[in-house]
Amino acid sequence: MSLDTTAASRVWRLGAQIDTDALAPGGYMKFGIDVIAQHTLESLRPEFAREVKPGDVIVAGEGFGVGSSREQAAGVLVHLGVKAVIAPSFSGLFYRNAFNLGLLLLTCARAGEIEEGTRVQILPAGVQIEGGELLGVKPIPDFLLEMVRAKGLLNVLKARIAAGQLQPHPQP
Repeated sequence: MSLDTTAASRVWRLGAQIDTDALAPGGYMKFGIDVIAQHTLESLRPEFAREVKPGDVIVAGEGFGVGSSREQAAGVLVHLGVKAVIAPSFSGLFYRNAFNLGLLLLTCARAGEIEEGTRVQILPAGVQIEGGELLGVKPIPDFLLEMVRAKGLLNVLKARIAAGQLQPHPQP
């Protein structure tokens, strides 16, 4: 993993089975990402959207991102500047959407040991709890890390087209 590991990040702790409707509430889906983001997690943590800072991380229980396939659930976290989500497991659709939008997800069996407000550093070997233990994470394939570094799949594709590695699809 070769991502920015220079700064420690503040932890926001959530429970298990955080669904996409809590992340991007359905009642706001007719609006743009900036409005939807203002309501992120309001049913669970009303202060979250107001107080989260760029570079903060979310640590959650199993099944983060369950529910619908709405990509806005990952998009609001990117919009708010969340650096990563750390959990023991993720919904498959949320996992793909998150990486496609450039959001780093770290699968960590011991995520439950990370407490609210703790500061962590994301390192190639895992998650370093400030003043504490290094927790291992499941390896992430290079192609997914490339999407995080580029801030999303569309940016990866644009860079490959610009480098002559891909041909743009002709418009009908």
